[in-house]
Order: sequence, then C-alpha cells, then structure tokens
Amino acid sequence: MRTSRYLLATLKENPVEAVVDSHRLMLRAGLIRQVASGIYNWLPTGLRVLSKVEAIIREEMNKKGAIEIAMPVVQPADLWRESGRYVKYGPELCRLKDRKQNEFVLGPTHEEVITALCRNEIKSARQLPMNLYQIQTKFRDEVRPRFGVMRGREFIMKDAYSFHVDHESLEQTYQDMYDAYTAIFTRLGLTFRAVEADTGSIGGNHSHEFQVLADAGEDTIAYSDESSYAANIEMAEALAPNEEREAPGAAYSKAPTPGCHTVDEAAAALGIPADKVLKSLVVRGETKEDGTHDLIMLCLRGNQELNEIKAGKIPSVADPIEFATEEEIAAFTGAHPGSLGPIDFKGRIIFDRAADKMSNFACGANEDGFHLINVNLDRDIPNYEVMDLRNVEEGDPSPDGKGKLHLRKGIEVGQVFMLGTKYSEAMGATVTDKNGQNIPMEMGCYGIGVTRVVAAAIEQHHDDKGIVWPEGMAPFQVGIIALGLGKSEAVKAEAEKLYEELEAMGVEVLYDDRDERAGVMFSDMELIGIPHVITIGAKGLDKGIVEYKNRRTLEKEEIKREDVLAALKQKLGRA
Repeated sequence: MRTSRYLLATLKENPVEAVVDSHRLMLRAGLIRQVASGIYNWLPTGLRVLSKVEAIIREEMNKKGAIEIAMPVVQPADLWRESGRYVKYGPELCRLKDRKQNEFVLGPTHEEVITALCRNEIKSARQLPMNLYQIQTKFRDEVRPRFGVMRGREFIMKDAYSFHVDHESLEQTYQDMYDAYTAIFTRLGLTFRAVEADTGSIGGNHSHEFQVLADAGEDTIAYSDESSYAANIEMAEALAPNEEREAPGAAYSKAPTPGCHTVDEAAAALGIPADKVLKSLVVRGETKEDGTHDLIMLCLRGNQELNEIKAGKIPSVADPIEFATEEEIAAFTGAHPGSLGPIDFKGRIIFDRAADKMSNFACGANEDGFHLINVNLDRDIPNYEVMDLRNVEEGDPSPDGKGKLHLRKGIEVGQVFMLGTKYSEAMGATVTDKNGQNIPMEMGCYGIGVTRVVAAAIEQHHDDKGIVWPEGMAPFQVGIIALGLGKSEAVKAEAEKLYEELEAMGVEVLYDDRDERAGVMFSDMELIGIPHVITIGAKGLDKGIVEYKNRRTLEKEEIKREDVLAALKQKLGRA
C-alpha cells in the first residue's frame, strides 16, 4: 500500500477528549474517528487490525468445530419478552418501533435470536452438540461511554452459542471454548488471566472472564501468589479472619458525633481507627406480591468495602442490589445514613465474616448525631447472620488455601458462560432424547469483544512514540521510507523495486511515497506501530546499504541492499 493512495489520517497533537493511552493512540494513529458518543468509524488502518484479530478468532473457533452464521442486529422485542429480559435488561437495551409500530431492540447480545433459531432447526438429540458463532456489530446504550472503543455503545463482538443434550456435553464444549480463548489471546500477544466471574445479565451458573492486565482496566482481579487461583473481585471469596473476638468490655454507651456522616468522620470524632467503627448499610429485600419490600442491614468493618454482587446473591435481597432511600431509612429507624447501627434494628441483620470478629466497637446509635461505643455481638446484638459480604484486599489469604491474594486491574476481553437451560426452558427449545422425551437443551455462550481487544492490546503495547503492535495484530508487517524521493531517481528506483518484491512475496507493506520531511515519515511509522521499517536514502545507497529498524526494540542496523529480502524473511519468520 502506498501512502499517496491511502487514508493515513495521523494526528500530530494529542486529542483533548482522550484520557487513556489506547483512545489517544487510536485517534492519533488514524485507527478510529468518533461519529457520536460511544460510536466510531473504523478507518483503513484500524480495520486492518480488526481483520487480523477476526482472522485469528475464526481460525481457533473453526478448529474447535464451531460453525459461523450471521444474525440480525435488529431483533423482535417479543423474543426478549419470551426470555424475560425485555424489562430486566434495563436501559442499556435500545428499544425502537418500525413504521407499523412493531417493537424491536438493537441486539446487545443474541441469546434470544439463537435460541429461537435452534428450537426450529434442531429437533433431535442426534443433532447435538451444536456450536454456532458470529462476528457482528452489537449495540448497548451505555449510560456513560468512555475510553474510546473500550466502553463504547456500538462495538463488534464474536459471540458463540452451544446446544447440548446433557450437562456433560456442555462441560466439554465449555472447556473447548476456554482452550480456544487461551489460544486466541496467546496468539494475539496479550498478557492475560482467565478468572472466575459473575454471570451478570446473561445468566447461568458458571463463568470465566479473560482479563488483559492493564492499569487502564475497569475491573479488578484477585490472584494467588502461590497457585493458579484467579477471580474477578466480584467473585473472590473473602475468608473469615483466623482470630477470636476479644472479650466484651464495659457496657455500651452513647457518644455525641455531631455532623459525622461517614465512617472516617465518626472515627476521627471518637478518636479510634476506622476498623473499630462498624459500617451499617441498609438495602431493600426482594419485592413482595403486594409491591412492598423489607429492609435489611449489612454490616462491615469501617475500612472495608461492600461487594454488591455478593450481597445481591443473598436469598431475599434484591438482585441487583438496591440501597434503601434516606426517607425509607428514616421512617424505619428514626435516623439517617451515617448514624445507623444494628442495635434495636427491627429487620434482618447480616454481618460480614470480618465484622463478625469485631469487639468493643463503635456503631451508629440510630439517632442523628450520635454513635454507640463498646458494642459487642451476642451480648448487645443477639440476632444476626454471618456471610461473605466484602471485597477482598491485597494480602488476604487465597480462598484455595495457597498463598496470598494480589490485586491487578484488568480489561475484560472475553467471557465464557454455562447457561444451562435458562433460555431453552423459557423459550421452549427442546429436543427428543433417546427415550422419546422432550427435554430442554443445555446451552453455553462464549463472547469476545473484538473492538475492545484492539484497545486492550494498545494499553499493553505502546511507548512514548506510539503503538508497538504484537506481530499478529500489526496493520502492516513492513514499512518502507524513501528519503528525498523527489530528488533522487536512485532512491525512487530502489524503493519501488523493494516494494514490488515484498508485495510479490505476500508481505503486507506500507510504502511512504509522500513528498514529506523525513521526521514526519519516521514519526508516522512509529506512531502506527509498523514492526519492521526499511529506510532508503541516497547516502546509504552510495555505500550499497539500507537501514533497518525494529519498532519494538528501536534497534537499527545497516543491511546490504542485496541482502534485504533474506534479512526480512528471517525477521518475519519466513526463512
């Protein structure tokens, strides 16, 4: 490809709207341009990278026997009503009507469509297992699109769906997809971890996320320093501290804490550390038939954070979790948030495992402007439950009993789910088994955020000059820079000859044949991240040499003109 006939579209300055490196570099290198909030054009360079990612995904999916199909972005709302997700999915589901007032949605995912397809096409257990996939545009109406394509509204995803006669068959395909994802992200040159994960709005009872380790990640993963254990912080179990409660001291008493609305403020007013103050949160229970709900108090050590995913899985607690309003709390307790505590609380009380070990602690008095001190469980709070409620912390013991946990930021690029029969039962997707009985098909689903993979790779692979692509993702393999092209016929002839030779070899080449300053051409090649760059200049040709530069190491070497093809073959792994 000649730059004179190519939409290069690089930028010299950093875009002010970009706050993470991948967004900044994707704009500067001319990979994307914003159309609307969270919606982007993919320019030629970006599309070449996307195509590389898609090709690797297809190869690994096909190796595992998955079959590619294509499904529509626009989906009938009635299918989502069948599954029960039309309302439950929430405002991220973009709903619309056609001219006949028929209701549709823009697909954020395709469980409903694929289940409807397979209930019509698959009738016998002899047709199973079946694994179908697509690489297609999705739309989720994110409340706050950010970080470029990392958290966009429109994006490209590879989504696969498998159908089975029994759970054993599902487990086998789940492992196949887990292995395929491991191969895909390894081939893409990413540093990643597969971690246990929550199933979220997709549903099911077992899931793993594939997280690319990067400081710009929105997820936090916990991993052991002595084993293979790894989990999203949402799922990482916090073990009970290996300690006993201290014996109760003096009877509890009331202490004034005027104007204190947080744990830190109360701790400062009382002259004690935050971990000696109880954090009391009030959430709603599940909505009852009459439309009402109970209020439930969750109690943690003051210096620890509630894990909302864990809390939402507690029986009778609303899922997703819903915090009670100030008005509800005041009507129920007589106090406002910041002055709440478990003593005389009339509802269900649940203590975190770590909070269960507290003694002689402070807590809200259920009276504005006051706290209680020297409070103890059992003696002062006789009725409570103990569960795992908190986020794990750096240095916590690993749940598998091996080593300690460490926390890293991660970017989720893929997830695999065991759906079970959630969708097949709701939508009547059954097959006839060997006994002649109609049974719901077991299902799995497996997604990769293709556009997000590109951003995640840049977060891991860049320097102060631009993108440093892993070889398998680079838009071009070799760059050619011709210095003084308009002034030297020898340079022009050599550059044209090398370009044609590389093209004939099937090498993807970006030949900079612009009448530009050398600095501009060098900067663009580094910004785009071409792995191997050959510079041809008049002085070098007088000595019979050209210059080679490796983008990753930035090392330069002089190569005899007649040896260039052989040298590049070796560097490209074609020798």
